[in-house]
Amino acid sequence: MFHDIEQNTDQWAELRKGKVTGSAISKVMANYGKAFSDPAKKLAVDIAVTELGGVIEPDNYSNSHMERGHEQEPIARMLYEQEYFCDVTNGGFYDNGFTGCSPDGHVGSNGLAEIKSVIPSVQYKRFKSGTFDSTYKWQLVFNLKETDREWIDYISFCSGFPENKKLFVVRCYAEQFKAEFKQIDTRLVGFRELIETIKQDIEK
Repeated sequence: MFHDIEQNTDQWAELRKGKVTGSAISKVMANYGKAFSDPAKKLAVDIAVTELGGVIEPDNYSNSHMERGHEQEPIARMLYEQEYFCDVTNGGFYDNGFTGCSPDGHVGSNGLAEIKSVIPSVQYKRFKSGTFDSTYKWQLVFNLKETDREWIDYISFCSGFPENKKLFVVRCYAEQFKAEFKQIDTRLVGFRELIETIKQDIEK
């Protein structure tokens, strides 16, 4: 179910509680094929506690990179709209029960936008590699899977770069990630089992 709400609001935060979201999926997918990592186990505990009626305090951690991203995302979105002759509309929140995601925006009827604000050295790496930052692979794949959209533009924005190089954009298609979609499904089954085990341990 799609909720056309503003991100980072209290209502948005409430909808995300107890779910595996786009920003958390990389924790779940880390060490795929092996045991879950410590960050995944911590996430499992948080979800288990939430499902049992407990309260998990929101993570208000912030750093300069995150703050820069919030400040510069509107600028990056506007530049992207100008360069690609499109409109980016509210990404809202997709609630799919146990999972959910908040893409940075919708592009047309079939696309998504995911915007990252980066420093010059990181932007340079993007131009050298010619592709998206692998750190965000699972978030990109998950957003496509959760929204059932055809493609997503990974948008890397650097305010310090020359005027015509501030944006680096890579379009990824859902068709490319059929194998990864299946991997996510498989991993989430195991993650669900981990949560149930934790709930049983708490209730003993």
